[in-house]
Amino acid sequence: MRFMDLREWIGRLDKEGEVRRVTAEVDWDRELGAIARRVLEKKGPALLFEKIRGYREGRCTKVFTGSLGHRARLALALGFSRDTGNAELVQYVMQKNRERVPPVVVRGGPVKEKVLTGADVDQTAFPVPKWNYREGGRYVHTFSGIVTRDPETRVMNVGMYRGMIGRRDTTPMLLIKGGQHWGVHYAKYAARGEPMPVACVIGGDPIMPFLAGSPIPAGMCEWDVMGAYRGEPAELVRCETVDLEVPANAEIVFEGFISDDPATYELEGPFGEFTGYVSDLPTPRPTMKITCITHRSDPIFNGSLEGTLPGSYSENSVMSSVQRAAIAWNILTTAGIPGIRDVHVHPITNGVNICVQIKKHYQGQPKQIAAALWGAAAAQYRYKHVYVVEEDIDVSSYEQIDWALAHRMNAGEGGIVIFPGTFGSPIDPSTPLEDRDVAQLGSGLWNRVLFDATRNWKFARRREWDGERFPPTVRPAAEDEERVRARWDELGLGDL
Repeated sequence: MRFMDLREWIGRLDKEGEVRRVTAEVDWDRELGAIARRVLEKKGPALLFEKIRGYREGRCTKVFTGSLGHRARLALALGFSRDTGNAELVQYVMQKNRERVPPVVVRGGPVKEKVLTGADVDQTAFPVPKWNYREGGRYVHTFSGIVTRDPETRVMNVGMYRGMIGRRDTTPMLLIKGGQHWGVHYAKYAARGEPMPVACVIGGDPIMPFLAGSPIPAGMCEWDVMGAYRGEPAELVRCETVDLEVPANAEIVFEGFISDDPATYELEGPFGEFTGYVSDLPTPRPTMKITCITHRSDPIFNGSLEGTLPGSYSENSVMSSVQRAAIAWNILTTAGIPGIRDVHVHPITNGVNICVQIKKHYQGQPKQIAAALWGAAAAQYRYKHVYVVEEDIDVSSYEQIDWALAHRMNAGEGGIVIFPGTFGSPIDPSTPLEDRDVAQLGSGLWNRVLFDATRNWKFARRREWDGERFPPTVRPAAEDEERVRARWDELGLGDL
């Protein structure tokens, strides 16, 4: 599948009946977000809002959201048919995350059609929604590719981080020095006494937010991995005021710098986070000073309603269900752990909970799995709770996992392992506020848990159990099941 811009992606979704154009006037202040939430609850299409109150004319008049808010649309973005299953997508993402096709730098592109500096730099000229009534402001970066560069290795990183409009030319952002790749870059610039160059990319090929929202290993640039997914080099253009490159076919790019000087910080938050809860209190955060905006003529603003609730999955949760499972599986493979049969992330948890299916090789294997996941940088916001089951348990089924927890897990025999005080998420509402103090701790603190729902190998094999360590289930004998199947119609049960 070749690269496409946002307009081509919208056209593709249109042909598949997966986008709805909203032509009635909609208010950017709370109403647009409430509409997006109701459509998520109904498992509905992506939305292109074409008439925004206060933005019927001007620099930007349209808002696009929800394009990856359903598994079918994610499959289309990855180049598959819309009915492709989770396991096939996870295996594909595992493979592509390990490949690279370096980008090429071109002289120009559509994103350079308009170049704004000085007094023309104004984020409020774009129809940025206030997504939720409890949020601290208008969140301009909810689905953006945030580009930074390691000042030592020169390798770029593209991440997805939240950013709120402060003033016309400032954006306070949730920036953590520990764990996240751009946080590592930020710490290096701070040690040099220099502000960090940043470019925020809005709109483009849907593979960009898919990869930006995933922790690709350090030292590997997402632009390279994007090329691997599309089978051709990404075309990048140089920024106007910072030493970074961005996709030539993007809709909008904000350029600027973030200083480590607390005097430059501005209040950010609260925000309706992926947990489904409003996170944080208004807090002074590192703030981007915008030096330039480039954009297409008549650009489309692309954002995402964050926050996953039961029955209402955000784009982030749908992406995480595939990407976080693939990343975890690659971590376990790299660690040399045998017998991994499947890795599944239920969208409702965004990868905070992860379920691993194994062919058990030894008694301590589940603990090794948890240790490998918890020791990885990808665990900053994810893998808080690790469930390990055996190959007869379908990890996509909550019911089967619950059965395994009920009858195979013994807390007194190591079935529950708590790993306290490890690095973790600063936006987890279950964590005390003092353990979310990033300024003090450098990261959030988590108490992680392993649920070992595999059968205990300390049990002796018993002849009465057909030589197994665990008693057999109540399923009928295979020959009895076959006899029943053969007589099913005769029994008058063929319609069941």
